[in-house]
Amino acid sequence: MNAITPNEKKSSVVVVEDHPILCDGLKQLISSQPDLACVGAAEDISGAKRLVGECKPDLMILDLRLKAGDALDFIKTLRVDCTEVKVLVLSQYDELTFAERALRAGASGYIMKENTTDEVLRAVRKVLAGELYFSERVAAAVVERTLREKPAPSRAGIERLSDREMQVFQLLGAAYSPREIAEQFNLSRKTIETHCEKIKHKLSLYTAAELKRFARQWAAENLAPSEPWVVPSAQNGGSKR
Repeated sequence: MNAITPNEKKSSVVVVEDHPILCDGLKQLISSQPDLACVGAAEDISGAKRLVGECKPDLMILDLRLKAGDALDFIKTLRVDCTEVKVLVLSQYDELTFAERALRAGASGYIMKENTTDEVLRAVRKVLAGELYFSERVAAAVVERTLREKPAPSRAGIERLSDREMQVFQLLGAAYSPREIAEQFNLSRKTIETHCEKIKHKLSLYTAAELKRFARQWAAENLAPSEPWVVPSAQNGGSKR
């Protein structure tokens, strides 16, 4: 069904994934298709930028959670500077908040790492064809939310957070301190504390203790598996609190 004639050009795909086994599996999957060609792979945002410049791919499969670099900011940059590169986000999170933010940033699709190879290929081809693609579980969450009369209390105010505030909020929920979060983003602790103040205001919270409790409750209810969106540098020699 996906056979191509000698005169047809294969769609070029790059993979940005920092898990070696998964990255190799995706490369092999793409390269095995007659209409697709994996032209490169990277494990972080700096490598992804290099691939875009060198390979000028039609599609990028991008892990939302990388050990180095902010995937959401990178998607926004691509939307402005490299509009011809379509982005399919690969995530371990089926929570609707992450899918919405990725799509608002400029991604054209959102699939789960646990999806079958058939669904991954279906998503790749749909996005290459100019369509949007949600994994089945994310699509179901969209329907459920549409039918819900009122947002769940644990989601109240969350959507008002900026992308950076959302990242800080999630890491607070994963029990990381402002200092550890600052190290992750190469920012000052004061900057992170300013983000925390803005988050408290948007969520109608008054103290740091209230924010910590709310963040942990939200993470426990909404994130599965309950790992942080990014990997704090504390895991590479620091201490988790």
